[in-house]
Amino acid sequence: MIKIEEKVSLRNLNTFGVEAVAERFAVIHKDSDLDELYREGAADSVALILGGGSNVLLLSDIPGLTLLNRLEGIRVEAETDDRVLISAMGGVIWHDLVLWTLRHNFGGLENLSLIPGTAGAAPIQNIGAYGVELKMVFEKLEAFELKTGKRVSFNAAECRFGYRDSIFKHMDRNRFLIARIWLSLSKRNHQLHLEYGAIRQMLSENGITHPTVQDVSRAVTAIRQSKLPDPEKIGNAGSFFKNPEVTVAEAERLKAAFPELVHFPGADGRIKLSAGWLIEQCGWKGRRVGDAGCYDKQALVLVNWADAVGEDILALSTLIRRDVRAKFGVDLQPEINIV
Repeated sequence: MIKIEEKVSLRNLNTFGVEAVAERFAVIHKDSDLDELYREGAADSVALILGGGSNVLLLSDIPGLTLLNRLEGIRVEAETDDRVLISAMGGVIWHDLVLWTLRHNFGGLENLSLIPGTAGAAPIQNIGAYGVELKMVFEKLEAFELKTGKRVSFNAAECRFGYRDSIFKHMDRNRFLIARIWLSLSKRNHQLHLEYGAIRQMLSENGITHPTVQDVSRAVTAIRQSKLPDPEKIGNAGSFFKNPEVTVAEAERLKAAFPELVHFPGADGRIKLSAGWLIEQCGWKGRRVGDAGCYDKQALVLVNWADAVGEDILALSTLIRRDVRAKFGVDLQPEINIV
């Protein structure tokens, strides 16, 4: 029988480590828990669904019911000589899933190594790193619709994936609990993505000229560990802002004014700017306002140095956005979910 607790602290269930109290709280361990939740009428009161708590900023206590997705299991669903279709339950820790695929020599997730969170949260954010996004390997997902008790399938088009975005992040926020995802991966002739960031440099420094998917994963992991704080030691949610995209004309204007501008090709002919570089140019890297601060090794990461509350971190982000807008005329948008 599913257990619903009252007045539960969420401080240890969000990687910012900010205090917030759930009015009611339940952990989903198996599919039947969802059915029971619906039969008991509790699903209607769900206000928040948590996975790894790694992409959320909690501003206050949470009324209603908070669910923690802990559905577990990974398996092969189908395969050919070249490809394999796997599924992972929504509560599987994302990096554990990546490591599982590498042990089987499946390719496609190596660039997404060490991203915090769960498999069920991955489609919500369309997680991405080092030139790879989830949508590149995504096949479908099954979600539990809380108000109807129905299980609904979504393909990639129906998820409306965008840059760190999907239908589940806005229009259907907290309407569905993502129970299982299906991913299509390579079994051989892996297509490696080495062009982004410092992956090639890291491989070269280690004397690797013909990298495997395991080599790429180790390189990505080392790069992330060198730049990003461990949430177990310093509260953070990884990248706080999206890299903004601008028109070619706007990029040319910025390059004329700021020749060192860091930029990359974006979607639909647009230009993607480095949010971290923009923030650093405004002098925020390593700065602290009370217990909220901007990490000294990566300006894109906001941190909770001790006892910051959600409003402290949000206020810091507002100051950073203000300064970037004033200096560059570019508006930064949060990548994380603000609740």
